Amino acid sequence: MGDERDLKQSLIQELRRGTLILSVLSQLNEKKYGYALVQNLEEQGMPIDPNTLYPLLRRLEKQGLLASEWDVGESKPRKYYSRTAYGDEIYLELRSQWRTMTESMEEMLKGE
Repeated sequence: MGDERDLKQSLIQELRRGTLILSVLSQLNEKKYGYALVQNLEEQGMPIDPNTLYPLLRRLEKQGLLASEWDVGESKPRKYYSRTAYGDEIYLELRSQWRTMTESMEEMLKGE
């Protein structure tokens, strides 16, 4: 029974992992710092562990999809992230692909 539960959790995690990039990009049309992004995603039903988010943000920045800047004006410095023009382009394409895939999946699942 434990193996079945582990398998189910693993498959759910794999399914979610495929949506995280789109989820993160969808929220970064304006500057946000990491913790605010964690809260925002959680409020919208897409919880993400900070240990997953921060490496993802660094990877997306390295790929040119995000830009970051430090705000040191507050008592605690914060690194803010936002989509680049290239990030906007990729986000729109991923969003379009997502919509196409979800429509197809809905049709397939109706036929059960």
